[in-house]
Amino acid sequence: MVFSSLTFLFYFFPAFFLAYYLVPARFKNAVILCGSILFYSWGAPRFIFVILGTTIADFYIVRTMSAATRKKIRQLLLALSLSINLGLLFYFKYSNFFADNLSVLLEGLGIGRLSWPQLVLPIGISFYTFETLTYVVDVYRGVHKPLRSFFDYQLYIILFPKLIAGPIIRFGDFADQVYNHTLNDNVDNRLRGIYRFLIGLGKKVIIANALGVTTNVVFTLSPAELTTTAAWFGALNYTFQIYFDFSGYSDMAIGLGLMMGFRFPENFNNPYAALSITDFWRRWHISLSTVLRDYLYIPLGGNQHGKLMTFRNLMITMLLGGLWHGAGFLFILWGVYHGLLLIFYRIVPIDRFLIARFGRFGKFLSILIFFHFVCIGWIFFRATPDQFGLIWSSIFAFPKTIATTLANYAPYFQAVPVLSLDFLRTVKAMLHGWLSGDWA
Repeated sequence: MVFSSLTFLFYFFPAFFLAYYLVPARFKNAVILCGSILFYSWGAPRFIFVILGTTIADFYIVRTMSAATRKKIRQLLLALSLSINLGLLFYFKYSNFFADNLSVLLEGLGIGRLSWPQLVLPIGISFYTFETLTYVVDVYRGVHKPLRSFFDYQLYIILFPKLIAGPIIRFGDFADQVYNHTLNDNVDNRLRGIYRFLIGLGKKVIIANALGVTTNVVFTLSPAELTTTAAWFGALNYTFQIYFDFSGYSDMAIGLGLMMGFRFPENFNNPYAALSITDFWRRWHISLSTVLRDYLYIPLGGNQHGKLMTFRNLMITMLLGGLWHGAGFLFILWGVYHGLLLIFYRIVPIDRFLIARFGRFGKFLSILIFFHFVCIGWIFFRATPDQFGLIWSSIFAFPKTIATTLANYAPYFQAVPVLSLDFLRTVKAMLHGWLSGDWA
């Protein structure tokens, strides 16, 4: 069941909120929990037992860890919880990927294919796995105490508005709301919530779905039909499709939460107005980027041990971030691509130079340049392995007519050598600034 489906809009939504608003405050969490279990069971009835089983194990492991006084016991229980959650994520999401590739390798060696059943991926497993990790790590670090009851913890994990597509709610941002969200359950928040939900629904149904139709047409064109113009058109379509689709779901989740008095963190902040890759990850899927930063990048050492170690940590973080999105080589390459962009912008901070040199126009240029980097990167995300090479080659296979046109208008390009020389001086100044540590 998805938020834009008729089943959700005309049956689940009114029935759930009617029950939620009619019951006394002390029963509201019970209604939310029962509604969330029903919501998840509707789309994945077999896997509801997986999520219920892991929440039971996690709750008691973490509670025992919190009460333990010996550091070694706490570390062992931390490792046990992480192993259960990451093990389930690996088993359901990545075992097919690794088994298929191992089969190809064995077949190439003449040994034969590996016999492995194709597993179905439980809905939302990537999101609630990250939330369980923030819970156990925050309790281990002493940031928060564990929740008082198992039902409170299960409510945190299975809360239906953010279960399928986020935002990822860190335990520290949610712990206190389990008990006091009803204090914010008022008419103003309900109206703001329904307004936010409708905005998200419009993004998804009216914009994203329409863009998706065109994107699907372009990404299924034959080699003879796929021109450079069509490839760019498809990439641009998907660039906006994925934004309106994903941000629409986040808006709907935030709106649904607000209608119950919950305050979820914002997940998008005009990401295509980003000046650089660092700025982009402060604006795109904010809940994921902050989790990756605080629970992976910083524990790896962050930027505290020199440039080379910083580059290594950035690449590891983004590679695993790409793999988190999906089990496939193109998702891994998407992560590597963003890792390389993060490293490149640290070495050559194009945005800072352009703004310092050209002011407001430099800011516009920075946004324009980086937008195209992002647009090209989404090809990794959208294309299948069979399509990727064709789309990628078509993006850069500019037609010969462009060269002919440029030759005809050559007199208008006499300033190019001067501008090129000025650009080379600029690059030299930027490299000098980086090597001297001014932009470290």
